[in-house]
Amino acid sequence: MTTPFVPSFDDDASSGRKLAIICSKGNLDMAYPGLILANAAVGEGIETHLFFTFWGFDMITKATMEHLKFSFVGNTAMHPPGHSGIGIHHMLGALPGATTMATKMMKKQIADLDVPEVPEFLDLLSGSGVHMWACRMSADMNHVTEEDLYDGVEAIISASDFIEMTEGAQLLFI
Repeated sequence: MTTPFVPSFDDDASSGRKLAIICSKGNLDMAYPGLILANAAVGEGIETHLFFTFWGFDMITKATMEHLKFSFVGNTAMHPPGHSGIGIHHMLGALPGATTMATKMMKKQIADLDVPEVPEFLDLLSGSGVHMWACRMSADMNHVTEEDLYDGVEAIISASDFIEMTEGAQLLFI
């Protein structure tokens, strides 16, 4: 039987825990899980690292970070909010304007919960001490430089460097 982890609420206590989250997707619905988990972790005093790779670069690239979209094409679990028994056929997402409508709907739902949009969320995380890293291979593939990235990104590093610096961390891949 394992003993459950009980967080310490003593401000002077350091848990020694680390969380490493790999953000590999750049669509709106996949951006928030990593950001929300990072926010929860840093709020618990856990050393938190976000590593952005492949399409996750859309979350931290200045030219794209404010324009993330949500599409239900290929999302077989898609349903209207509050109506889990009624599915929406993913092929409807191919209709003109469907992605724009779905994106507006999702952004409104997120805003109604007082959750900030991605750029503001990154500001919040950066200000809270979350470490943000960009993948060297993804940067090279996309011809992206540090100047193209959100200012809170500490550096463009290799996957090996990220693994080394997050040794012993709990790892989440999103």
